[in-house]
Amino acid sequence: MAGAETTVERLRLYLSQLQPQTRSLLIGELERSVLRGDDIVGVDLSLQEWLLFELRRLVRQERAPVPRSSPAARLFFKPLEPFLVDGRVGGQQQGRLARASLETLWTWIGRDLLPQDAQRFSDEVGAALLGGDTRQAEYLTRAFQDRAAVAIEAALAADGERSYRRLRAQIGTPHATEDASTLKSVLMGRDALDSLATHLPLRISNLNGQRLDEYKALIDGIAARNRVLMPYALLVVMSRLSLPWQLVRLGVRAAGSDIAARIAETPYAAAVTVVLGELDRLIGELRDDLRSGEGVALGALLKAIHDFARGLRTEIDLPMESTWGRALAAQRAQIASLVRSEIESMPGRVRRLLRPRALAEIPPGGVLDRSEVEEIAALVDFVGACRYFAGELALNEMTQRACSELQHYLDNATRSLLDGLRQAGDAERAFRQSQLDAAVSLCSRVFGDDYAAVLGRAAEAARLGERRLARAARTPI
Repeated sequence: MAGAETTVERLRLYLSQLQPQTRSLLIGELERSVLRGDDIVGVDLSLQEWLLFELRRLVRQERAPVPRSSPAARLFFKPLEPFLVDGRVGGQQQGRLARASLETLWTWIGRDLLPQDAQRFSDEVGAALLGGDTRQAEYLTRAFQDRAAVAIEAALAADGERSYRRLRAQIGTPHATEDASTLKSVLMGRDALDSLATHLPLRISNLNGQRLDEYKALIDGIAARNRVLMPYALLVVMSRLSLPWQLVRLGVRAAGSDIAARIAETPYAAAVTVVLGELDRLIGELRDDLRSGEGVALGALLKAIHDFARGLRTEIDLPMESTWGRALAAQRAQIASLVRSEIESMPGRVRRLLRPRALAEIPPGGVLDRSEVEEIAALVDFVGACRYFAGELALNEMTQRACSELQHYLDNATRSLLDGLRQAGDAERAFRQSQLDAAVSLCSRVFGDDYAAVLGRAAEAARLGERRLARAARTPI
């Protein structure tokens, strides 16, 4: 595990140190490649997807930064890293813990649970790290983790509604008792989960055959000693999968069947629950990004959601009346509801951007707002991705209608934009040119590079023709 962790941490450090402009260019290139399904030289598709979602995570963290913890707290919470998520944790996300909850949990431990032990631990770890004695710091951390796990278990075992309410108020996170239970379980199962991780490669490209049986045997061994660790063991395996939805294959193998009812009778029903929870988390990310209007690589996020939904439906026989079937149907409906307004608004936003303006509406030397152009271009890309994944996500009708409307408008609007540039005066020329440049960019996304290249040449001809007419007007007879 140490080698895999080192490689991952080095990659994350490298990505975090990229300049914003470089990071944006890399995100754009990776997203286009992922949506096309192409490998970049030296980087296969699954690694591209991992890099892209790490970049998404970095951008989201920068927009909503989590307070930096003390060195002692970071060491204490290190075993939880495979189970942490940025943003909120929904009810279906079994075994997950919000990264933002760590600071609150640390405060609870130091204030209410083990105040003297926590202070001594922080002091001693700080001294060990200052002296460069990492082995002593790790020893101190393990000892304190063990004491904390026992104390959390005792706190959770307190009887009575009054004690329960008091505990929730002390912890202070949105899912207080669930978060405390997750922390306790991971700390108590720390060594078993770490041992599982050491037997896994950094990335598992395809979970099947002998590899599937091998990892199932490892999980069986952990669950035999402590059944509570089953979902956490599954999450460790899923964190290494290039295609995380393949985790459900463990359920199919355990049941010897792809029938949902048979899988539900095995301990590996938890694998399906974990995958549904991860799909729920991705949908939550999509919802937050769409609401903020600052989403990054939304097309790639939609592809990941699509792959989860398709993987569940194709790997398992999910009757609509089953619990899992209803859950998946509800998630697909939720996706359609989330993206409907984005899809339906796209043609109108393009029209408003490119509509012919009267001279009185154009400030001298003004141009289109660059950020608005980029935002609308990203929206067009997103709707294009929706169209590609429409069948699985119940988006067919609305995406076809929006894309057809956009194509028809662009095919007609470019003619009037070219005419407007040919006839433009000095005060409006820059604005007319910026509109035509935006149209060329959008046409490349909708009709392809060849169409955009033809339009670009026509725009250049219009520009040159206008200049010749201007020179002729200034030349005396």
